[in-house]
Amino acid sequence: MPVVREFRLPDLGEGLTGAEVVRWMVEVGEVIAVDQPVVEVETAKAVVEVPCPYGGVVTARYGEVGEEIAVGAPLVTVAGATAEGAVPEAPAAAPAAEVERPLVGYGVVESKGGRRRRVGVASAVAAPIAPAAPAAPAAPVVPIAPVVVSVISPLVRRLAREQGVDLAALTGSGPDGLIMRADVERAVAAKVATPALAVPAAAAAVQEGVVPLRGLRKAVAEKLSRSHREIPAATCWVDVDATELMALRRQLNATPGPKVSVLALLARICTVALARFPELNSSVTEDGSGIIRHSAVHLGFAAQGERGLVVPVVRDAHIRSTEQLGEELARLTDSARKGSLTPAELTGGTFTLNNYGVFGVDGSTPILNHPEAAMLGVGRIVAKPWVVGGELAVREVTQLSFTFDHRVCDGGTAGGFLRFVADCVEQPGMLLRQL
Repeated sequence: MPVVREFRLPDLGEGLTGAEVVRWMVEVGEVIAVDQPVVEVETAKAVVEVPCPYGGVVTARYGEVGEEIAVGAPLVTVAGATAEGAVPEAPAAAPAAEVERPLVGYGVVESKGGRRRRVGVASAVAAPIAPAAPAAPAAPVVPIAPVVVSVISPLVRRLAREQGVDLAALTGSGPDGLIMRADVERAVAAKVATPALAVPAAAAAVQEGVVPLRGLRKAVAEKLSRSHREIPAATCWVDVDATELMALRRQLNATPGPKVSVLALLARICTVALARFPELNSSVTEDGSGIIRHSAVHLGFAAQGERGLVVPVVRDAHIRSTEQLGEELARLTDSARKGSLTPAELTGGTFTLNNYGVFGVDGSTPILNHPEAAMLGVGRIVAKPWVVGGELAVREVTQLSFTFDHRVCDGGTAGGFLRFVADCVEQPGMLLRQL
C-alpha cells in the first residue's frame, strides 16, 4: 500500500512562528515532483514559495487563502513516493499509522517534472483520496495542451480586492496584458476622481472598517513601536556640499565598467566611518544589561517594494569595494521591486543607510531599526547658494541626519561620526587615507 507523507510548514528562519497563505500552487489530485513549490506564503519578512520535499499525488492541502498557518502545522499530504520523473498510481487512503513526518527544513530545487498533470482522482480539500469504485472502468488520462497565461500577482489581486476594483474590467499594462499594481492604483484614483453626483446615494456612502495588520506591515508596526518605546534616540544633522562627490561619481561613470550610484559611494563612506567609530555598529542586549559590538558591518538600506518600504541587508559591507557594494545594492533593490526578497535578505542588519532624498525631501528624524543603534539619513541633492572661499557660488548641497541610540554613545561620538561622513562627502579624496 502506498505510503502517505505529511509535509508541515517548515521554520522559515529568524524565529518566525507562522505564515499566511497567499496562494496555492497545486491542486488536490495533482502529481508533484520532489522539491516542487506547493504554496506561496507571506511571513513577517517576505513572500516566499515553499517547496515540498516529497514527490507523488497531493491527497490533501490545509488552509485557505488568507489563513495563517503555524510553523509545524500540516500543509499538504502526498501519497505514493516516486522516483524522479515517474508518475504514481492513484493510491487508496492510507491508515493514520502509516503517515510519516518529515524533518523540518526544505531546499529549493528547480522542478524537472515538466508541466503539471492530474490523475483521475476526485478529492475534497483536506480530505484523503477515495478508492475508485471496482466496477467502474479506468478513465483515461487526457493530456492537456499547455496554455500560456499571464498570472496576476497575488499582491495585486489582494490590493484590488481591498479597494473594490474589478480586475476583469482592467486592461493590463504589463507583458502580454498582465495587470500590474500601477493599473489597480490608476483604477482606484479614477474612482476617487469620479464626481459624487454620478454615484448612486447607496454606493456613495463612506465604508468604514478596520484594516488588520498582517505580515510585513504588522512586523514593521511591532518593531517601530518597540524601538520608540525602548530606545532613547537622538538626532543631529548637518548641511553638506556634495559637489565634489557628484563630480567623482561622474568621473567614475565615464570609464568602462558598472555604473557607480550615489548610494554605493555613501555606503562605502559609512563602512569607513564605522571602522573609526565601531561603537555605532552595535546593539543593546535584550535585557538592556550590555552592548554588543558587531565585528562585521551588515548594511541595511531602505528600498521600495510591492508591499511598501523594506530594508534589505548587504552582508559584510565592510569588505566590499565600492563597485561590489553598487552591484549588491542594485540586486537587492531589484528583488525588492519584484517582491522576491528572502527572509534572510531582510534581517540581520547592524547599521542602516536611509536615502529619503529619492522622495524629494530634505531631512528626517527616523525611528531606529530595532535593535540597531544608529541610522544615517540622506536628503535630496539640490543646487543651492553656498559660500566657497569667501565667494558665493551655486553648489550641489544635501542634508545628512544621524539618529543614534544614546545608550551606546554620547553626543560627541555621534557628532564625530557625522562630521567624518560629511568631510568625506565634501572631500572624497579623504577616503584614500583610510584604504
